[in-house]
Amino acid sequence: MPCVADWLNNPFSIVQGIFAQNVPNSDWEKKVTEYFKEKLKENNATNWVPSLNDVPVHYLKPNSLVKFRCMVQDMFDPEFYMGVYETVDPNTNARVLHFGKYRDVAECGPQQEIDLNSSQTVTSERQTFYCVPVPGESAWSVVVLNLQFYAYISASQARVSPSTSYTPSRHKRSYEEDEDMDLHPSKQKEQHMGNSSGGDIHGCVEPKRLETEASAGHHLISPNCSPPLDLNFPLPGEKGPACLVKVYESWDTFKVNDVLEVYGILSVDPVLSIVNNEERDSSVLDPMECMDTAEEQRVHSPPASLVPRIHVILAQKLQHINPLLPACLNEEESKTCEYLNLTSLFVSNFMSELSPVRAELLGFLTHALLGDSLAAEYLILHLISTVYARRDVLPLGKFTVNLSGCPRNSIFTEHIYRIIQQLVPASYRLQMTIENMNHSRFIPHKDYTANRLVSGVLQLASNTSLVVDETQLEQGQLDTTGVHNVTALGNLITWQKVDYDFNYHQMEFPCNINVLITSEGRSLLPSDCQVHLQPQIIPPNMEEYMNSLLTAVLPSVLNKFRIYLSLLRLLDYSISDEVTKAVEEDFVEMRKNDPESITADDLHRTLLVARFLSLSAGQTTLSRERWLRAKQLEALRKARLQQQKCVNGNEL
Repeated sequence: MPCVADWLNNPFSIVQGIFAQNVPNSDWEKKVTEYFKEKLKENNATNWVPSLNDVPVHYLKPNSLVKFRCMVQDMFDPEFYMGVYETVDPNTNARVLHFGKYRDVAECGPQQEIDLNSSQTVTSERQTFYCVPVPGESAWSVVVLNLQFYAYISASQARVSPSTSYTPSRHKRSYEEDEDMDLHPSKQKEQHMGNSSGGDIHGCVEPKRLETEASAGHHLISPNCSPPLDLNFPLPGEKGPACLVKVYESWDTFKVNDVLEVYGILSVDPVLSIVNNEERDSSVLDPMECMDTAEEQRVHSPPASLVPRIHVILAQKLQHINPLLPACLNEEESKTCEYLNLTSLFVSNFMSELSPVRAELLGFLTHALLGDSLAAEYLILHLISTVYARRDVLPLGKFTVNLSGCPRNSIFTEHIYRIIQQLVPASYRLQMTIENMNHSRFIPHKDYTANRLVSGVLQLASNTSLVVDETQLEQGQLDTTGVHNVTALGNLITWQKVDYDFNYHQMEFPCNINVLITSEGRSLLPSDCQVHLQPQIIPPNMEEYMNSLLTAVLPSVLNKFRIYLSLLRLLDYSISDEVTKAVEEDFVEMRKNDPESITADDLHRTLLVARFLSLSAGQTTLSRERWLRAKQLEALRKARLQQQKCVNGNEL
């Protein structure tokens, strides 16, 4: 029986064994998939597999099994390959069958040639996805995944062997220390400077994603490409590996912007760079040899050392990217009865302590919002909101909140974003300045010369928290790009879609992005709910106040907050016929008492508030009590807006 080292370090040996036993039967491919699927079901087996998100490519053994948590940024055209081919020895005429699946380059032994006219040749098709790390993924999420992997490494007394091209120089830290570094970047800088001249005496230090990137931005200098290779990350300043992910089965179930976790064979064969260079050189001499443009070849076939290939054996679309939760939380996605039981146990155990977690989170956010408990309530509702269905073009469940009354040009909004960063798995702060509006690329567009989708800021994974900071906006003139960007933001908020630019037409890409707008007055952008901030305390030093707030929260408590917000998004919700009738009667009564100010929009918003209030308490159906509480919150919110309007003499 193969040991762990076989299927992890040398998966080709497993594939070869199954291929040899089953040829010419075509079932060998299914048996390979089933073999690895069973292996990964074993206890914590998924944690044994090194992740490209956390381990540098040069730490990983070529042709070993790896995993990659990623977002599909682009889909290339399908490609044909030799699924099975035959080699012949010219001297002895001995023939050998080989599999081409999971390979970039067909292999044959010494003194062997590939027989291109063999009747045994099987031509197959595969789909290539260009994948990037999840845009805006929070540092704490990466830390948790690192810990899961290195817990196995430590337990098995194993280490990933570094190559001579990389010398690690950072000591291993505890989870609490990692959390502390995330909350206080200045400490991380100090520690890095303090350790710059020293290293681990054993030479075995766990690499971290954020310290081992080959580049600090979008571009990498490739020895074979000039100008620098653009990795096409949606967000500025992003780091991480981009990969060409080659999928062999059911690729039509995946689409652009899906978040995947793939398990496959890592290919960083230097031959790929040589072949690609030869193709580019030959195409200059003979244009008929290749129909692709030089730019398209450069983008679609980058050096494997910079953009490695993963030949997928197993892939799944992720419901969420919170590593503190089980990967699948519904029965359809759960793989086994045992897994389903463990998942149900996890959910039931957490739901039993939901009430104190909610109370702690409410207190934490109330302090963050300077003592405003009403704003904290609405922020919780916003953070657990999600688009759960679409009726025609209307997205149901979106809950964009405009937090007005924020101090202008203050570090307050920056710290609010830092707190949200610590609570959600993926987020981005969009500073709404004239400069950003006029010069940033918000909408992805098709580059037909390179035959690729050029990314934009609004190409984000589902359930990403987008914080739009309007307090940065000053007087100025929006140019054509700025107007298009503001329009795109408005469409994202209203319709939860982004219209990608394909030059001759636009294509709608539905999305599910939580948008929080911070502004001084009422936002220029649309929103589902405006909450005016009423600070109860004014800290003399905002920086110290916010830092002390984050420092006071234990990592274990932060983890409970993170689980709470992610888990509640995934719960089902319903309203009984009895409660529906009571709500309708109540709304009719409200219209009778105040026909001028109570509208259908008010009913829709109050139902949304009631939905998220119920879910925030762990209740999956609406009760009379929650409906009344929702009406109370809405009345308080409206009264505050009316009061502010009277004070300022204009509409907020």
